[in-house]
Amino acid sequence: MKTLKEAKVGDTVRVVKLHGEGAVKRRIMDMGLTKGVDVRIRRVAPLGDPIEVNVRGYELSIRKADAEMIEVE
Repeated sequence: MKTLKEAKVGDTVRVVKLHGEGAVKRRIMDMGLTKGVDVRIRRVAPLGDPIEVNVRGYELSIRKADAEMIEVE
């Protein structure tokens, strides 16, 4: 299982599954990170948190803890 946190800068990955439950999962889905969507890793902050990605045509910064809950291929 590979997560969004493990993806490298410049990679384009596809969301396979969202882990987590309740409000956290709903918040991730509200940001546009749903099953089947393509995500491009733009850059990672110097200390690794947050991760900046392109999803559905816009830029999004996501925390490492949330990125661990997103399974990608």
